Amino acid sequence: TIQEIATAYQISENHLMKVIHHLAKQQTILSRRGKGGGIQLSRTPNQINLADVIRDAEGNGTLVKCHNDNADCCCIAPICKLPSIFEQALEVFYQHLAQYSLADVLQRPELMAQHFTPASAHFVN
Repeated sequence: TIQEIATAYQISENHLMKVIHHLAKQQTILSRRGKGGGIQLSRTPNQINLADVIRDAEGNGTLVKCHNDNADCCCIAPICKLPSIFEQALEVFYQHLAQYSLADVLQRPELMAQHFTPASAHFVN
């Protein structure tokens, strides 16, 4: 559950709820409310591409915003190459992430699973 994950990883429950909501909207995870509810991956870890998850979370925005539609513009924007340099760097970043899946992050899934086991299960006799 969200509460168990927040407690295990010392994450704000509020923030985690927003992340879970977003991941469920993107169909990366399945979320069920109520008794017996919780969250789980919607696909196997090797089917979840890191670049897709990060791109979904961050959007296709730019690293720098030198101008906008309100005519607020950096005075050197017409001659500055920095935005295109950042755009290329961001694309290389996503290309690199695209080589990996969630399975690559979970080098030792048995240890990771222990963190998601409810605390009460550790004390079963």
